[in-house]
Amino acid sequence: MDVAEVRASGLTGAVLPRRSLLKAGAGLAATALVPSVLSACSGNRPGLLTVAGGEAGGFYLEFSTLLAASLERHDIAGKAVAVATGGSLDNLAQLRDGRATLAVSLADAVAGPAVEPGTTAAEGAAPLAALGKVYENYVHCVVRKGSGITSLSQLSGRTVAVGQPGSGTSLTTPRLLAAAGLGTSAEAGPAAQGSVAVVSLGLNDGLAALKAGTVDALFWSGGVPTAAISAAQREVPLSLLDLSSLLPELRARHGAQYDRVFIPAESYPGVPAVWTVGTANLLLCRADLDAGTVERTVQLLVNHAGELIPQSSLGVQFLSPETLINTAGIPLHPAAAAAYRVLHG
Repeated sequence: MDVAEVRASGLTGAVLPRRSLLKAGAGLAATALVPSVLSACSGNRPGLLTVAGGEAGGFYLEFSTLLAASLERHDIAGKAVAVATGGSLDNLAQLRDGRATLAVSLADAVAGPAVEPGTTAAEGAAPLAALGKVYENYVHCVVRKGSGITSLSQLSGRTVAVGQPGSGTSLTTPRLLAAAGLGTSAEAGPAAQGSVAVVSLGLNDGLAALKAGTVDALFWSGGVPTAAISAAQREVPLSLLDLSSLLPELRARHGAQYDRVFIPAESYPGVPAVWTVGTANLLLCRADLDAGTVERTVQLLVNHAGELIPQSSLGVQFLSPETLINTAGIPLHPAAAAAYRVLHG
């Protein structure tokens, strides 16, 4: 299926074959180049540029590592490095306090509370802004195949890993459970009917607990496929639950930043196709980042999209001019908006 066929199909967030996306990225460079004037914009090249990523084995860190290498390769920074983090909420905190120059984050995390619970914003911290929507995140609800769990309602009375503190998953999962009418309890022991016992485990620890049988389900928000889930699937057969029926309630409670998205069959070997909930994944910076760095980074996103597709991915379909600007209501950095205006004429 090519890009046009996916758009015609109406599958919001459908995963494209990697070959199609690489061809699409190459096409961007040939047909939609940001004019070279952007390369000459004011603003000195930063000596060090830091990209806040995510957990090892997850899509954020893969993408951020590729982005850092590309930023350095194309002389946007003297040196660029990707750093492992807890995920979206951690990344937002690192941007606000100046530890990171760029970061990836789920749109619902950016649109949510200004700071992670239990922390405070730095005095006079600059607001955050988007450089673009770089891909879609897919919420995975992972269970062991043969567990008998085929719907979210069957998690009632069971134990669920809801994401590492500081991750976007830890924000999205309670919203999903509430939309499903399930209460939550952090107390040890079995949960009462109509609620789930939640444990704050991230991707790798959560998968280990799922394989050991100490949790019944793992929530994870990431690209497709997520490398760590693929590796776990080779050891223990896994299944994914359909979460798409929760979308109307999610949108009613939290806004339109959630999408109905499709994980194709065999994205994970032996796992059937499933619909789920997706959220825009944004590349962010502080609003006070210099215009030259922002504009050259936008030029990189448009002209060198093919460099930013992780090897583990079936597709990162949103690195295209018409979708980069769809930032789920999060304002673009003024220099990014100007760059896209030049691009779109």
